[in-house]
Amino acid sequence: MQRLLPPFFFLLCLIAMALLNKFAPIIRFVEYPWNLLGLIDLGGGIAITLVAGTQFMRVKTNLKTFNKPDQMVTSGLFKYSRNPMYVGFAISSFGVAFYLGSLSPFLIFVLFIVVSDRWYIAFEEKVMADVFGEDYENYKRSVRRWI
Repeated sequence: MQRLLPPFFFLLCLIAMALLNKFAPIIRFVEYPWNLLGLIDLGGGIAITLVAGTQFMRVKTNLKTFNKPDQMVTSGLFKYSRNPMYVGFAISSFGVAFYLGSLSPFLIFVLFIVVSDRWYIAFEEKVMADVFGEDYENYKRSVRRWI
C-alpha cells in the first residue's frame, strides 16, 4: 500500500480548507483586501519548500518520506531547520487559511501541523537516527525541528 506523501497531504489539506470555508465558515475575520496578505505566505512557503527540495536533488538523496535516506543534508536551509520543507508547507497552509479568511480553514492548518510533526517528522527522525546514528544525534542537538 502506498503511503500518503507530504505534498499530497498538503494538497488534501488545502482542498479541505477551501471546502470548509465554503460550506462551514466559522466566523469570518479577515476581509478583502487584507486577506490578500495570505498570498505572500503562500508564495513564500512554496519557495522555501522548493529550495529545500532542490537541495535534496542537488546532492542526489532520496526525497520521498517513506524511503531510506541516502545522505544527510545539513547545509543551506537545513542549517536553520531540520525540516524546512514542512516549514514551507506550514507557512503556505497558513497563507491559504488567512486568504480564505474564516476560522474553519485554520482548524485544518492546525491539523496539518500536528500530523506533520507527530507522523511524518517523527517517522523521518527515527529513520535518520537509525541510518546516520551519532551524526544525526549531533545534528538534532544543534538544529531545531521546526525553526
